[in-house]
Amino acid sequence: MSPTLWPLHTFDPHADFTIVERRLPHWQQAGAVCFLTFRTDDSLPQSVLRRWHAERDDWLRRHEIDPQRGNWREYLEQLPPPVHDEFIRVFSERWHRHLDAGHGACVLRQPSLAKIVADSLLHFDGERYLLTDFVVMPNHVHLLGSFVDEDGLLRQCESWKHDTACQINRKIAAVGRFWQQDGFDHLVRSIEHFEQFRRYIANNPRKAGLKPGEYIHYSRAL
Repeated sequence: MSPTLWPLHTFDPHADFTIVERRLPHWQQAGAVCFLTFRTDDSLPQSVLRRWHAERDDWLRRHEIDPQRGNWREYLEQLPPPVHDEFIRVFSERWHRHLDAGHGACVLRQPSLAKIVADSLLHFDGERYLLTDFVVMPNHVHLLGSFVDEDGLLRQCESWKHDTACQINRKIAAVGRFWQQDGFDHLVRSIEHFEQFRRYIANNPRKAGLKPGEYIHYSRAL
């Protein structure tokens, strides 16, 4: 394992970091642990997405943050920690609850297809990044990891999605987009939050009512 990947650390607001604005803002910091979710293209109906965005934007406006501003996340970070944590808890939980409802074809329920994703995630583990935990669910993936470079998160996520989409589409004789373009990511801000995310990943299959063989769970001993 590369020494630059260890020890793991949580987000340091006083160190260098970048914010990349896409459909969702993505905060990146070299070496900081990140919780990442990416999902299949058919995993969330448009009606669910519209409602989630409307509720999120309403919450931001009630806290005097304009959701139309490209840097709204910076204002969110300036809120008192309990208020900031409320936003993350409420809207992250709703997002992931919708995913666990099992919308779409859920092709990753098939062990051979889930293995394609797991193998891709582990391919450069310990070189470009360090994964502590992940779970491949029927229509999405959760993972906790630390990336060597500041822009490693988005670059590696695109690589994972491209590689696995090509392989899976060949297996199921499909064409077109397999993964949704943007993922949901959150820089972990404390050891307590890190442990919460680990438990969430481990418990996600049970909460979604999955049986053994319908998911792949990985956890590194630390």
